[in-house]
Amino acid sequence: MKDIQISVLIPLYNEDESLPELHAWIKRVMDEHHFTYEVLFVDDGSKDDSWRVITELSKKDSNVRGFRFVRNYGKTAALQTGFNAANGSVIITMDADLQDSPDEIPGLYEMIKNEGFDMVSGWKKKRFDPISKTLPTKLYNAVLRSLSGIKLHDFNCGLKAYDSRVAKSLTIYGEMHRFIPYVAKWNGFTKIGEREVQHRARKYGTTKFGLDRFINGFLDVLTISFVNKFGRRPMHLFGALGVLSFFVGSMITTFLIFEKIYNIWQENAYRNVTDNPLFFLALVAILMGEQLFVGGFIGELLVKNNIKKEDEYIIDAEV
Repeated sequence: MKDIQISVLIPLYNEDESLPELHAWIKRVMDEHHFTYEVLFVDDGSKDDSWRVITELSKKDSNVRGFRFVRNYGKTAALQTGFNAANGSVIITMDADLQDSPDEIPGLYEMIKNEGFDMVSGWKKKRFDPISKTLPTKLYNAVLRSLSGIKLHDFNCGLKAYDSRVAKSLTIYGEMHRFIPYVAKWNGFTKIGEREVQHRARKYGTTKFGLDRFINGFLDVLTISFVNKFGRRPMHLFGALGVLSFFVGSMITTFLIFEKIYNIWQENAYRNVTDNPLFFLALVAILMGEQLFVGGFIGELLVKNNIKKEDEYIIDAEV
């Protein structure tokens, strides 16, 4: 059996109309360039005839594999399933709505295999989406560029290419498919490139984009930043904040006590420390500091007990 050069991973939800055309297009491109390949369709709980279409395609073409979820879990779950199942040395993801062009596959493959990129993300410079989608996307990408240090124009472009080592190293959940370049960089794969790709107008169906994705996207940015920086070392955040809060509260309390002693010594008017509202703010800061520190300590225990050693480190090479 020949080694598979390319795995084309396609997560989908209610895209039965576009699948035959997309499959035929991919097959034509692969045959023209003499690639050995597989096409992985991951049906994310579609309510239409998507699974029936995938089943028929797999019967006609042995290169087609299909996976069906019992319900809609989201694009991240579909991608993670496909990454785990893919056998190709290069894994290329694309959307099923025909807005991503399979003609881009050879160029993306070239950048991974011959130019040495770990990952390549598409950039749809000219888009056919409404401003209600493109404007939030630009804001989101600007924020993520600033946080991650990765100079990509479109982090969430569905058309991406991965060295198989990168894809197999990814552990994503929730809505983390938007941050895969960030996660890949965190895993040590820093050679992340970008390629300008064609964006085509939607031919079938309707967009799945909504305002909730925009709001959730920014919340997820904060989540992924926290998880990447402190997920393995929660004490570094909670412990530091706890010590700082405890220190500030203790200093305020000490100041109030010495202020009272000084006024008594100078025979000036004074009031009890507990009569000063500032004392109760200091007390709150001390209690918060203790709770944050204990929370960080408990977090460290949870990380130590739940971490999977085989997922902790990624071996790049062995001789």
